[in-house]
Amino acid sequence: MEQPIRYELIKKDKKTGARRGRIYTPHGIIETPVFMPVGTQATVKAMTPDELKEMVDAKIILGNTYHLFLRPGDELVRDAGGLHKFMNWDRAILTDSGGFQVFSLSDLRNISEEGVGFKSHLDGSSLFISPEKSISIQNNLGSDIMMCFDECVPYPADYEYTKSSMERTTRWAERCKKAHKNPERQGLFGIVQGGMYKDLRKESAKQLIELDFPGYAVGGLSVGEPAELMYDVLAETTPYLPEDKPRYLMGVGSPDYLIEAVFRGIDMCDCVLPTRIARNGTAMTTNGKVVVRNATYERDFTPLDPECDCYTCKNYTRAYIRHLIKCGEILGARLLSIHNLRFLVRLMENVRKAIEDDRLTEFRDEFYSKYYHK
Repeated sequence: MEQPIRYELIKKDKKTGARRGRIYTPHGIIETPVFMPVGTQATVKAMTPDELKEMVDAKIILGNTYHLFLRPGDELVRDAGGLHKFMNWDRAILTDSGGFQVFSLSDLRNISEEGVGFKSHLDGSSLFISPEKSISIQNNLGSDIMMCFDECVPYPADYEYTKSSMERTTRWAERCKKAHKNPERQGLFGIVQGGMYKDLRKESAKQLIELDFPGYAVGGLSVGEPAELMYDVLAETTPYLPEDKPRYLMGVGSPDYLIEAVFRGIDMCDCVLPTRIARNGTAMTTNGKVVVRNATYERDFTPLDPECDCYTCKNYTRAYIRHLIKCGEILGARLLSIHNLRFLVRLMENVRKAIEDDRLTEFRDEFYSKYYHK
């Protein structure tokens, strides 16, 4: 059976582990490395699908299995024709497994071999998600890429707990693969766990590769550990992953994390960061973060970023956007969201070009020099 998700390795950087590639999905081709905007509840906050395509040029977005299970319900989405039709998005969609909520809602959950019992954060009602349930929800949503149900251990976590959790994640991955009803239309990725322990990361990758998924994610990083530790663990993990399949680092979205992930062989990244800080009045720019709500920008009639090609920077000034944010106008958050998302998508476009030109290290140094004023 032909896989619905296929990866083409186009070029490897001569000095690093970086890869220039291409992912083929049922809803389009994705050039990698790529940043993926997060549409938790079947929408990227403050953005329309047309804006994501025309102003951001996003090729793939994420939906959240846990949240869509609660609202509006995966069966409703199925009956609407699937997530693509429901939200009017005709490009690729990746859905997470709900596993991260096991971590983030730790005070509301109980983990067992069978699955995870939750208290709904909406109304306190009792819920249960097993590997089979997670796959059933994602089958109903109809995403192009699905994720196996996993446990994301907190940082720090002791070795024995992390080992037990990692082994359970592998057993859950086996159950996910068996439960998958649409393997000809939806690709299912395994998630490497193992906390900050390199030997567990190696063993997790080995076990998952034996299950032969069409792609692999690295989970359980960027959960509070120092950046250098994350980079170190990631660098020790990716060499064990297949070269002919996509590699996804879950939940990172700052420019430095994106670039450093690519250096260590990652093809796909996602995060809510760009839209979250936009709603708080902060822009990512070539010269670092701009907290546009600050008084210093009251009479600043320049764009957020003179080097940016986005709709916001072409048409509006810092002073105007500050005015909107200070007044609580929705347009302010929308304009900043457009800019921040385009900034990260364009960053990865430039990263891809740097890999093609064999100058990724130079690109990183130049970018950091401006972004961090080094």
